[in-house]
Amino acid sequence: MLPVILVTILLIGSSLGGPEENEGVKYADRCEACKILATELQARLGETGKSHEVIETGYSVDDVKPKKRTSYKRSELRLLESLENVCERILSYNIHKEREDSTRFAKGMSQTFKTLHGLVDKGVNVDLGIPLELWDKPSAEITNLKTQCETLLEEYEGVIEKWYFKHQDVVPLMQYLCEERALMGQNHKCLYEVEQEKEDAGEKDEL
Repeated sequence: MLPVILVTILLIGSSLGGPEENEGVKYADRCEACKILATELQARLGETGKSHEVIETGYSVDDVKPKKRTSYKRSELRLLESLENVCERILSYNIHKEREDSTRFAKGMSQTFKTLHGLVDKGVNVDLGIPLELWDKPSAEITNLKTQCETLLEEYEGVIEKWYFKHQDVVPLMQYLCEERALMGQNHKCLYEVEQEKEDAGEKDEL
């Protein structure tokens, strides 16, 4: 009979729901939510900004009045396309419980779950109290983070537009949106927390 490993860690409660304090769930604060929104939108703009095409805007029945030619990189279209579903990108994040700061929200599988999947691949029966197929589903922290992202996006849409058209070459979005506006007067330490190199590689498996 395969051994059964009962893993008692505070990382599955987030998938099970229930009061935060009872389930080991630690939702993102406003700083973390703004940081992720700015990171993902800046990344999305970086992806779309590689295009060098020129688009024409305007309409004329007799085609006498020339249409306005605009670089896609500076266009409203690029901004709209970058904003579309930007918060959906957060669903590719996972909780890395081995980290204690804002870098706990990151893409890729956490060290803990890498270890657990490794045990399963070796034939060990690991009992987390939820089906294996739910292990990699977005946790309550991640879905809550996505909701916070959508709220911030709605609240600061005008600010983002102003940054895009007037300031994107001068100041990073994270500073303009988060530090100087959404978090003005609040603790914004999380904005500058970065994942330490080789952090996961040097850690022992945490179960």
